[in-house]
Amino acid sequence: MPVALDEFPIHQAPLSLEQVASSDRNFYDRCYFNAHDRTGEIFFVTGLGVYRNLGVTDAFALVRKGTLQWTVKLSDAFSHDRTFDQRIGPYHIEVIEPLQRIRIICDADEHGIGFDLTWDGSFPAVEEQRHLLHAMARPVLDTYRFAQVGTWSGTLRVDGETHAVDPATWIGTRDRSWGIRPVGEPEPHGRAAEERDPGIWWLYVPLRFDDHALIVMAQERTDGYRTLNDAVRVWSGGHVEQLGWPEVDIVYRSGTRIPERAKLHLVGRDRKPIEVDIESLGGTALHVGAGYGTDPEWNHGQWMGRDWIKGSVYDLTDPDVKGRIPFGVIDHVARATCDGAVGWGLFEHATIGRHLPSGFTDFDAVAP
Repeated sequence: MPVALDEFPIHQAPLSLEQVASSDRNFYDRCYFNAHDRTGEIFFVTGLGVYRNLGVTDAFALVRKGTLQWTVKLSDAFSHDRTFDQRIGPYHIEVIEPLQRIRIICDADEHGIGFDLTWDGSFPAVEEQRHLLHAMARPVLDTYRFAQVGTWSGTLRVDGETHAVDPATWIGTRDRSWGIRPVGEPEPHGRAAEERDPGIWWLYVPLRFDDHALIVMAQERTDGYRTLNDAVRVWSGGHVEQLGWPEVDIVYRSGTRIPERAKLHLVGRDRKPIEVDIESLGGTALHVGAGYGTDPEWNHGQWMGRDWIKGSVYDLTDPDVKGRIPFGVIDHVARATCDGAVGWGLFEHATIGRHLPSGFTDFDAVAP
């Protein structure tokens, strides 16, 4: 059946836009935003995803203040009528100016979180390296993504308290990606799951400085072999400068795998070294109520029924919550310095299971 989108010259395959070109159940199309006021005292993360082959649209918002983490998550049946109107319940994304200015509204105060926030890109959005991972011969991750750093304005409401969001202080990073990644209900356990690499090591660091942005990402197998490797500097005019093969030294809190600081080693086209020191001002666990990875309550793309919405509050010092924080991706508010300049952004990191270059020989290994 044709849908309204078929009236526009935007086709990518000999199909109606009722369908996507891949029959993989894990096809997705999702955006992610974060915001903070540079203090580390408050951290906001939100996103919306569409899972066409699962027939699901969902969204989430998360705020960490101190040791408490508020989340609201929303899910509904996918509708082609809402492709250009990215709306689910009280959550709405409005693209004011593509690749530059986005407004996000959520009136879910009765569930703990509400906001009316506008994003302004500080530098052009940049295309990241294509991300491809296999389980045996099957691609389980095959994604295209662009990223951007910027500032925020508007209001953020948490647990009845309103925070004024001033673009002079509030900054953030965002990305949009689509393709294939594990989503929805778990797939049957089989040989690929049983014989998978017993470790995950992931690093993603987008940073905003006054005159440029840095975006660094890397993923490694258990033995340290890179399966993804990218480092670029983005200037205001749109010029993208590649910065060689990124190396990183991470200092973990003793007795944990929680990173406290890191040093990035990059190389300019002139072959001069570029060193970036990163300090974590506090993080939030994306798999505690926000639907990422090992979240036991809800996963992106999971069918929760029509018009589903739920708010939750988590005490990050609660042993039941604290015990599972290391087994997922943690987003940190990042303060960075490079050759005397100060930058701000995101320090996203996960190391789970074995990673021999870090000295982690099994799931129980921690920093000395």
